[in-house]
Amino acid sequence: MSGIRWDRLARIALLTVLLLVAAIGVRGLASFMSTRAEDSQQLAIVQQLERQHSQLVAQDRALQQPSTVIRDARALGMVRVGEQPFVVTGLPRR
Repeated sequence: MSGIRWDRLARIALLTVLLLVAAIGVRGLASFMSTRAEDSQQLAIVQQLERQHSQLVAQDRALQQPSTVIRDARALGMVRVGEQPFVVTGLPRR
């Protein structure tokens, strides 16, 4: 007999390969879970940006309306050409 136990060596080699495959699988699973969590975060950011974009589009449409421009100008104290501005003073304080 040669002294080498081939069956035992084959079992050790098989166990080593199995452990290596398991380690690769665990790393792959961890990478998958990390990527999935990052995907969820990115999706939440995209949804928030889409809502913000919709709000900005609506605001842009409102600002294009002549009535909005006139209202905002009057709130700033502006008057139309030819209008007589009045200043009221002496009002009682609340």
